[in-house]
Amino acid sequence: MASLYLVATPIGNLEDITFRALKVLREADLIAAEDTRHTRELLAHYAIHTPLTSYHRHNLAAKTPYLLGLLREGKDIALVSDAGLPGISDPGEELVRAVITAGLTVVPVPGASAALTALVASGLPAGRFVFEGFLPRAGKERRERLAILAAEERTLILYEAPHRLAVTLADLARALGARQVAVARELTKKFETIWRGTLPEAASYFQANQPRGEITLVIAGVPPASRPAYDPQQAALAVAELVAGGMEHKEAMKQVARRYGQSRREIYRACLEAEQRRGEAHNK
Repeated sequence: MASLYLVATPIGNLEDITFRALKVLREADLIAAEDTRHTRELLAHYAIHTPLTSYHRHNLAAKTPYLLGLLREGKDIALVSDAGLPGISDPGEELVRAVITAGLTVVPVPGASAALTALVASGLPAGRFVFEGFLPRAGKERRERLAILAAEERTLILYEAPHRLAVTLADLARALGARQVAVARELTKKFETIWRGTLPEAASYFQANQPRGEITLVIAGVPPASRPAYDPQQAALAVAELVAGGMEHKEAMKQVARRYGQSRREIYRACLEAEQRRGEAHNK
């Protein structure tokens, strides 16, 4: 049966590819690549001559049915991203979902991953972590996401572009405080660097020293002991402030619940009691 192979490719050093990945790339009927120019360099290095086609966010609407048709005809397709595992923060996710929905076969071929590479080298806890990909660019969605992350106890992993790094670090410092962070740049390449310090220090450093290359951030989660003591009245007030700032009531309760380590049901109860108190005060 024909399969879609999800082939991990090197994130920098071309030697970081598995024998199995090379075999699949050689034997596939077609390679679908996020950037064919980038992938051609890898294929040329290993003398692989499998036909290439592009598959990126601007053509996935047309290319997805085309690739599904080839799979139904019995053709094996290898999907690759610019670097690392396809489907993580790239349009490969859409193709995987479509192939599964069509009842066809998906075969992962594991290998390099920038997120996990940065995590294990960060020096931060790696037993429990959460991958956030890229933060929303700006506005309400970005503020809401940062507020959620501020209450996250697990180690955080994010991706960022070099020209947005200083602004993102400053936003993270305001939302998360002086947490430890590892800023990993050009992983596995000649100029690989991993900068370690606090978020405010990182924001200051990278404002003065703009980096090049793709960036992976690894940030310490909030220690459970640093949570504020739970006060139902303060919790209800925090919900009201978030709602006044434009957040939906349900999302506001969820974020306050995380902040205090309480259930949403408890926060809902606190909000009802606060509303009841306001009603009683108004009737006096």
